[in-house]
Amino acid sequence: MKQVYLDNAATTPIREEVITSMHEALCECFGNPSSSHAFGRAAKTGIEQARKGIAAQLNAQPGEIIFTSGGTEADNMILRCAVRDRGVATLITTKIEHHAVLHTAEALVEEYGVSLKYIPLDADGNPDLAALEEALASDDSSKLVSLMHVNNEIGNLLDLESVGALCRKYNALFHSDTVQSIGHFPWDLEQIPVDFLTAAAHKFHGPKGIGFAYVRKNSGLKPLIVGGAQERGFRAGTEPYHNIVGLKTAFEKAYEHLEAERKYVSGLKSHFIKRITEVLPGVAFNGLSGDMERSTYTLVNVRLPFDPEKSQLLLFHLDLKGVACSKGSACQSGSDAGSHVLNEILSPEALKQPSLRFSFSHYNTLEEVDYAVDVLEEFAQS
Repeated sequence: MKQVYLDNAATTPIREEVITSMHEALCECFGNPSSSHAFGRAAKTGIEQARKGIAAQLNAQPGEIIFTSGGTEADNMILRCAVRDRGVATLITTKIEHHAVLHTAEALVEEYGVSLKYIPLDADGNPDLAALEEALASDDSSKLVSLMHVNNEIGNLLDLESVGALCRKYNALFHSDTVQSIGHFPWDLEQIPVDFLTAAAHKFHGPKGIGFAYVRKNSGLKPLIVGGAQERGFRAGTEPYHNIVGLKTAFEKAYEHLEAERKYVSGLKSHFIKRITEVLPGVAFNGLSGDMERSTYTLVNVRLPFDPEKSQLLLFHLDLKGVACSKGSACQSGSDAGSHVLNEILSPEALKQPSLRFSFSHYNTLEEVDYAVDVLEEFAQS
Protein backbone atom coordinates (compact mmCIF):
# COMPACT_ATOMS: atom_id res chain seq x y z
CA MET A 1 0.00 0.00 0.00
CA LYS A 2 1.19 3.50 -0.84
CA GLN A 3 2.21 5.53 2.22
CA VAL A 4 1.95 9.33 2.06
CA TYR A 5 2.85 11.36 5.14
CA LEU A 6 1.21 14.80 5.09
CA ASP A 7 1.11 15.53 8.83
CA ASN A 8 4.40 17.41 9.23
CA ALA A 9 2.82 20.00 11.53
CA ALA A 10 2.40 17.17 14.06
CA THR A 11 5.97 15.95 13.68
CA THR A 12 8.55 15.64 10.93
CA PRO A 13 10.77 12.80 9.70
CA ILE A 14 14.27 13.01 11.16
CA ARG A 15 17.03 14.02 8.74
CA GLU A 16 19.62 11.36 8.06
CA GLU A 17 22.38 13.74 9.16
CA VAL A 18 20.61 14.17 12.49
CA ILE A 19 20.46 10.44 13.08
CA THR A 20 24.16 10.13 12.24
CA SER A 21 25.16 12.93 14.60
CA MET A 22 23.06 11.48 17.43
CA HIS A 23 24.49 8.00 16.93
CA GLU A 24 28.01 9.38 17.16
CA ALA A 25 27.09 11.32 20.30
CA LEU A 26 25.58 8.25 21.96
CA CYS A 27 28.59 6.09 21.13
CA GLU A 28 31.48 8.49 21.56
CA CYS A 29 30.46 11.22 23.99
CA PHE A 30 28.52 9.58 26.81
CA GLY A 31 30.03 11.55 29.70
CA ASN A 32 27.87 13.53 32.10
CA PRO A 33 28.24 17.20 31.04
CA SER A 34 28.50 18.18 34.71
CA SER A 35 31.52 15.93 35.32
CA SER A 36 34.91 17.63 35.51
CA HIS A 37 36.88 14.88 33.75
CA ALA A 38 37.60 14.73 30.02
CA PHE A 39 34.47 12.71 29.19
CA GLY A 40 32.24 15.26 30.89
CA ARG A 41 34.11 18.25 29.48
CA ALA A 42 33.68 16.92 25.94
CA ALA A 43 29.90 16.72 26.36
CA LYS A 44 29.76 20.14 28.01
CA THR A 45 31.76 21.67 25.17
CA GLY A 46 29.37 20.18 22.62
CA ILE A 47 26.35 21.60 24.43
CA GLU A 48 27.84 25.09 24.56
CA GLN A 49 28.77 24.90 20.87
CA ALA A 50 25.15 24.02 20.09
CA ARG A 51 23.91 26.92 22.20
CA LYS A 52 26.25 29.37 20.48
CA GLY A 53 25.30 28.15 17.01
CA ILE A 54 21.58 28.51 17.66
CA ALA A 55 22.05 31.94 19.22
CA ALA A 56 24.13 33.14 16.28
CA GLN A 57 21.46 32.08 13.77
CA LEU A 58 18.76 33.90 15.73
CA ASN A 59 21.02 36.92 16.37
CA ALA A 60 20.66 36.34 20.10
CA GLN A 61 23.18 35.79 22.90
CA PRO A 62 24.15 32.25 23.96
CA GLY A 63 22.96 32.85 27.52
CA GLU A 64 19.48 33.58 26.19
CA ILE A 65 19.04 30.01 24.86
CA ILE A 66 17.78 27.48 27.44
CA PHE A 67 17.43 23.83 26.40
CA THR A 68 14.14 22.21 27.45
CA SER A 69 12.27 18.99 26.73
CA GLY A 70 10.26 20.79 24.04
CA GLY A 71 7.76 23.53 23.37
CA THR A 72 5.25 22.59 26.06
CA GLU A 73 7.80 22.78 28.86
CA ALA A 74 9.18 26.04 27.47
CA ASP A 75 5.71 27.63 27.29
CA ASN A 76 4.89 26.50 30.82
CA MET A 77 8.22 27.73 32.16
CA ILE A 78 7.94 31.19 30.64
CA LEU A 79 4.34 31.88 31.64
CA ARG A 80 4.73 30.48 35.15
CA CYS A 81 8.00 32.26 35.86
CA ALA A 82 6.70 35.55 34.48
CA VAL A 83 3.81 35.43 36.95
CA ARG A 84 5.91 34.21 39.85
CA ASP A 85 9.08 36.24 39.32
CA ARG A 86 7.98 39.35 37.44
CA GLY A 87 4.67 39.86 39.23
CA VAL A 88 2.62 39.59 36.05
CA ALA A 89 -0.99 40.17 37.10
CA THR A 90 -2.67 40.10 33.68
CA LEU A 91 -2.21 37.50 30.95
CA ILE A 92 -3.41 38.50 27.47
CA THR A 93 -3.87 35.87 24.78
CA THR A 94 -6.47 34.44 22.35
CA LYS A 95 -8.65 31.36 22.49
CA ILE A 96 -6.86 29.73 19.55
CA GLU A 97 -3.42 29.37 21.10
CA HIS A 98 -1.83 25.97 21.66
CA HIS A 99 -3.11 24.24 24.79
CA ALA A 100 0.39 24.46 26.26
CA VAL A 101 -0.36 28.18 26.61
CA LEU A 102 -4.12 28.09 27.20
CA HIS A 103 -4.10 25.44 29.90
CA THR A 104 -1.11 27.02 31.62
CA ALA A 105 -2.85 30.40 31.65
CA GLU A 106 -6.01 28.84 33.10
CA ALA A 107 -3.95 27.11 35.79
CA LEU A 108 -2.27 30.39 36.70
CA VAL A 109 -5.67 32.00 37.20
CA GLU A 110 -6.50 29.29 39.74
CA GLU A 111 -3.09 29.24 41.42
CA TYR A 112 -2.14 32.93 41.49
CA GLY A 113 -5.41 34.76 40.87
CA VAL A 114 -4.10 36.50 37.76
CA SER A 115 -6.50 38.16 35.35
CA LEU A 116 -6.88 36.42 31.98
CA LYS A 117 -8.01 38.43 28.96
CA TYR A 118 -8.79 36.96 25.53
CA ILE A 119 -8.33 39.21 22.51
CA PRO A 120 -11.18 38.92 19.98
CA LEU A 121 -10.48 37.49 16.54
CA ASP A 122 -11.58 38.49 13.08
CA ALA A 123 -13.34 36.01 10.78
CA ASP A 124 -10.00 34.65 9.57
CA GLY A 125 -8.67 33.98 13.06
CA ASN A 126 -6.38 37.01 13.42
CA PRO A 127 -6.19 38.83 16.76
CA ASP A 128 -7.67 42.32 16.74
CA LEU A 129 -4.67 44.60 17.37
CA ALA A 130 -6.90 47.55 18.29
CA ALA A 131 -8.47 45.38 20.99
CA LEU A 132 -5.00 44.29 22.09
CA GLU A 133 -3.94 47.90 22.54
CA GLU A 134 -7.13 48.61 24.46
CA ALA A 135 -6.38 45.69 26.79
CA LEU A 136 -2.80 46.86 27.28
CA ALA A 137 -3.93 50.40 28.08
CA SER A 138 -6.86 49.37 30.30
CA ASP A 139 -5.00 49.51 33.63
CA ASP A 140 -1.55 49.71 35.19
CA SER A 141 -1.17 46.03 36.09
CA SER A 142 1.94 44.17 35.02
CA LYS A 143 1.06 42.32 31.80
CA LEU A 144 2.30 39.50 29.59
CA VAL A 145 1.01 38.98 26.05
CA SER A 146 1.22 35.45 24.62
CA LEU A 147 0.40 35.11 20.91
CA MET A 148 1.72 32.38 18.62
CA HIS A 149 3.62 33.30 15.47
CA VAL A 150 2.19 30.53 13.27
CA ASN A 151 -1.09 28.95 14.29
CA ASN A 152 -0.54 25.21 14.28
CA GLU A 153 -3.98 24.42 12.85
CA ILE A 154 -4.83 27.18 10.37
CA GLY A 155 -1.34 28.52 9.64
CA ASN A 156 -2.08 32.23 10.15
CA LEU A 157 1.03 34.39 10.48
CA LEU A 158 1.14 36.94 13.30
CA ASP A 159 2.71 40.34 12.74
CA LEU A 160 5.33 39.98 15.49
CA GLU A 161 6.76 43.44 14.94
CA SER A 162 3.41 45.20 15.40
CA VAL A 163 2.47 43.18 18.48
CA GLY A 164 5.94 43.63 19.94
CA ALA A 165 5.81 47.36 19.36
CA LEU A 166 2.50 47.58 21.23
CA CYS A 167 3.92 45.58 24.12
CA ARG A 168 6.95 47.87 24.32
CA LYS A 169 4.71 50.94 24.18
CA TYR A 170 2.79 49.76 27.26
CA ASN A 171 5.76 48.14 29.02
CA ALA A 172 4.30 44.62 28.73
CA LEU A 173 6.23 41.38 28.28
CA PHE A 174 5.74 39.55 24.98
CA HIS A 175 5.91 35.76 24.59
CA SER A 176 5.34 33.97 21.30
CA ASP A 177 4.96 30.23 20.82
CA THR A 178 7.12 29.77 17.71
CA VAL A 179 7.10 25.97 17.64
CA GLN A 180 5.64 25.97 14.11
CA SER A 181 7.97 28.65 12.78
CA ILE A 182 11.46 28.18 14.26
CA GLY A 183 13.37 26.28 11.59
CA HIS A 184 11.02 27.49 8.85
CA PHE A 185 11.48 31.28 8.94
CA PRO A 186 14.52 33.54 9.39
CA TRP A 187 14.93 35.43 12.67
CA ASP A 188 16.73 38.50 13.93
CA LEU A 189 16.02 38.88 17.62
CA GLU A 190 17.94 42.13 17.79
CA GLN A 191 15.21 43.60 15.59
CA ILE A 192 12.07 41.72 16.64
CA PRO A 193 10.70 43.14 19.92
CA VAL A 194 9.88 39.84 21.63
CA ASP A 195 10.97 38.76 25.11
CA PHE A 196 10.38 35.01 24.95
CA LEU A 197 10.17 32.35 22.22
CA THR A 198 9.78 28.57 22.27
CA ALA A 199 10.95 25.85 19.87
CA ALA A 200 10.76 22.05 19.46
CA ALA A 201 13.30 20.11 17.38
CA HIS A 202 10.83 17.54 16.06
CA LYS A 203 9.01 20.24 14.11
CA PHE A 204 12.09 20.80 11.90
CA HIS A 205 13.34 17.25 11.33
CA GLY A 206 15.04 16.78 14.68
CA PRO A 207 14.40 14.39 17.58
CA LYS A 208 11.43 14.49 19.94
CA GLY A 209 11.96 15.39 23.58
CA ILE A 210 14.24 18.38 23.02
CA GLY A 211 13.64 22.05 22.33
CA PHE A 212 14.60 25.42 23.71
CA ALA A 213 13.31 28.63 25.15
CA TYR A 214 14.64 32.02 24.18
CA VAL A 215 14.64 34.19 27.30
CA ARG A 216 15.81 37.71 26.66
CA LYS A 217 18.69 38.90 28.84
CA ASN A 218 17.75 40.56 32.13
CA SER A 219 14.21 39.17 31.93
CA GLY A 220 14.13 38.62 35.68
CA LEU A 221 12.97 35.01 35.41
CA LYS A 222 14.26 32.42 37.88
CA PRO A 223 14.49 28.62 37.47
CA LEU A 224 11.27 26.62 37.43
CA ILE A 225 13.07 23.28 37.81
CA VAL A 226 15.66 23.29 40.60
CA GLY A 227 18.14 20.73 41.89
CA GLY A 228 21.29 21.42 39.90
CA ALA A 229 23.31 24.07 38.12
CA GLN A 230 22.68 22.86 34.56
CA GLU A 231 21.71 25.26 31.80
CA ARG A 232 23.71 28.00 33.46
CA GLY A 233 21.60 27.54 36.57
CA PHE A 234 18.29 28.07 34.81
CA ARG A 235 17.08 24.47 34.41
CA ALA A 236 18.25 21.64 36.63
CA GLY A 237 18.70 18.10 35.33
CA THR A 238 21.40 16.22 33.43
CA GLU A 239 21.38 17.48 29.85
CA PRO A 240 20.51 14.91 27.14
CA TYR A 241 23.65 15.51 25.11
CA HIS A 242 22.64 13.28 22.19
CA ASN A 243 19.29 15.08 21.85
CA ILE A 244 20.95 18.49 21.98
CA VAL A 245 23.36 17.37 19.25
CA GLY A 246 20.35 16.23 17.21
CA LEU A 247 18.64 19.58 17.76
CA LYS A 248 21.78 21.42 16.74
CA THR A 249 22.19 19.41 13.54
CA ALA A 250 18.53 19.73 12.57
CA PHE A 251 18.61 23.47 13.26
CA GLU A 252 21.78 23.98 11.21
CA LYS A 253 20.43 21.99 8.27
CA ALA A 254 17.09 23.79 8.40
CA TYR A 255 18.79 27.14 7.95
CA GLU A 256 21.45 25.89 5.55
CA HIS A 257 18.70 24.79 3.16
CA LEU A 258 16.02 27.27 4.21
CA GLU A 259 15.46 29.18 0.95
CA ALA A 260 15.56 26.14 -1.33
CA GLU A 261 13.29 24.07 0.89
CA ARG A 262 10.92 26.96 1.49
CA LYS A 263 10.54 27.44 -2.27
CA TYR A 264 10.00 23.71 -2.81
CA VAL A 265 7.48 23.25 0.01
CA SER A 266 5.61 26.41 -1.08
CA GLY A 267 5.28 24.78 -4.49
CA LEU A 268 3.74 21.68 -2.91
CA LYS A 269 1.20 23.77 -1.02
CA SER A 270 0.31 25.82 -4.11
CA HIS A 271 -0.13 22.64 -6.12
CA PHE A 272 -2.36 21.13 -3.43
CA ILE A 273 -4.57 24.24 -3.38
CA LYS A 274 -4.84 24.25 -7.17
CA ARG A 275 -5.66 20.54 -7.45
CA ILE A 276 -8.18 20.34 -4.62
CA THR A 277 -9.98 23.44 -5.88
CA GLU A 278 -10.27 21.82 -9.30
CA VAL A 279 -11.60 18.45 -8.14
CA LEU A 280 -13.74 19.70 -5.23
CA PRO A 281 -15.25 23.06 -6.29
CA GLY A 282 -17.03 23.55 -2.96
CA VAL A 283 -13.85 23.30 -0.88
CA ALA A 284 -13.04 26.15 1.52
CA PHE A 285 -9.84 27.06 3.36
CA ASN A 286 -10.01 27.66 7.09
CA GLY A 287 -8.35 30.77 8.46
CA LEU A 288 -5.84 32.20 6.02
CA SER A 289 -4.35 28.83 5.15
CA GLY A 290 -5.25 29.21 1.48
CA ASP A 291 -3.41 32.55 1.29
CA MET A 292 0.22 32.00 0.32
CA GLU A 293 1.28 35.41 1.64
CA ARG A 294 -0.50 35.57 4.99
CA SER A 295 -0.10 31.99 6.17
CA THR A 296 2.79 29.61 6.60
CA TYR A 297 3.94 27.73 3.51
CA THR A 298 3.99 24.44 5.45
CA LEU A 299 0.29 23.67 5.93
CA VAL A 300 -3.24 24.10 4.64
CA ASN A 301 -6.52 23.50 6.49
CA VAL A 302 -9.40 22.58 4.20
CA ARG A 303 -13.13 22.39 4.82
CA LEU A 304 -14.62 19.77 2.55
CA PRO A 305 -18.11 19.83 0.95
CA PHE A 306 -19.02 16.37 2.22
CA ASP A 307 -22.14 15.10 3.95
CA PRO A 308 -21.54 15.16 7.74
CA GLU A 309 -22.78 11.61 8.26
CA LYS A 310 -20.64 10.20 5.46
CA SER A 311 -17.67 12.23 6.67
CA GLN A 312 -17.39 10.10 9.80
CA LEU A 313 -15.53 7.60 7.62
CA LEU A 314 -13.24 10.16 5.96
CA LEU A 315 -10.16 9.78 8.18
CA PHE A 316 -10.61 6.01 8.12
CA HIS A 317 -10.73 6.09 4.31
CA LEU A 318 -7.59 8.24 4.10
CA ASP A 319 -5.74 6.01 6.54
CA LEU A 320 -6.86 2.91 4.62
CA LYS A 321 -5.37 4.47 1.49
CA GLY A 322 -2.13 5.27 3.31
CA VAL A 323 -2.60 9.06 3.58
CA ALA A 324 -1.62 10.59 6.94
CA CYS A 325 -3.12 13.97 7.78
CA SER A 326 -4.92 15.48 10.77
CA LYS A 327 -8.38 16.69 11.72
CA GLY A 328 -6.78 19.15 14.15
CA SER A 329 -3.56 19.33 16.10
CA ALA A 330 -2.04 15.95 16.95
CA CYS A 331 -2.27 16.89 20.63
CA GLN A 332 -6.06 16.67 20.56
CA SER A 333 -6.79 14.32 17.65
CA GLY A 334 -8.19 11.71 20.03
CA SER A 335 -10.68 14.15 21.52
CA ASP A 336 -14.36 14.27 20.57
CA ALA A 337 -14.52 17.99 21.33
CA GLY A 338 -13.17 18.90 17.92
CA SER A 339 -10.73 21.66 17.15
CA HIS A 340 -10.85 24.51 19.65
CA VAL A 341 -9.41 26.73 16.91
CA LEU A 342 -12.12 25.97 14.36
CA ASN A 343 -14.79 26.14 17.06
CA GLU A 344 -13.75 29.77 17.62
CA ILE A 345 -13.70 30.97 14.01
CA LEU A 346 -16.30 28.92 12.11
CA SER A 347 -20.07 29.18 12.10
CA PRO A 348 -22.17 26.27 13.40
CA GLU A 349 -23.05 25.38 9.82
CA ALA A 350 -19.43 25.38 8.68
CA LEU A 351 -18.47 23.21 11.65
CA LYS A 352 -20.77 20.49 10.34
CA GLN A 353 -18.46 20.01 7.36
CA PRO A 354 -15.26 17.98 7.87
CA SER A 355 -12.01 19.93 8.10
CA LEU A 356 -8.57 18.43 7.59
CA ARG A 357 -5.05 19.78 8.01
CA PHE A 358 -2.47 18.75 5.44
CA SER A 359 1.11 19.77 6.18
CA PHE A 360 4.16 19.40 3.99
CA SER A 361 7.94 19.02 4.11
CA HIS A 362 10.76 18.76 1.59
CA TYR A 363 10.48 14.98 1.84
CA ASN A 364 7.09 15.11 0.10
CA THR A 365 6.61 15.05 -3.67
CA LEU A 366 4.10 16.44 -6.16
CA GLU A 367 3.06 12.86 -6.87
CA GLU A 368 2.18 12.37 -3.21
CA VAL A 369 0.13 15.56 -3.20
CA ASP A 370 -1.72 14.39 -6.31
CA TYR A 371 -2.37 11.01 -4.72
CA ALA A 372 -3.86 12.59 -1.59
CA VAL A 373 -6.17 14.78 -3.66
CA ASP A 374 -7.15 11.78 -5.79
CA VAL A 375 -8.09 9.86 -2.63
CA LEU A 376 -10.30 12.77 -1.51
CA GLU A 377 -11.93 12.89 -4.96
CA GLU A 378 -12.53 9.15 -4.81
CA PHE A 379 -14.19 9.53 -1.40
CA ALA A 380 -16.40 12.34 -2.72
CA GLN A 381 -17.60 10.16 -5.58
CA SER A 382 -18.13 7.01 -3.53
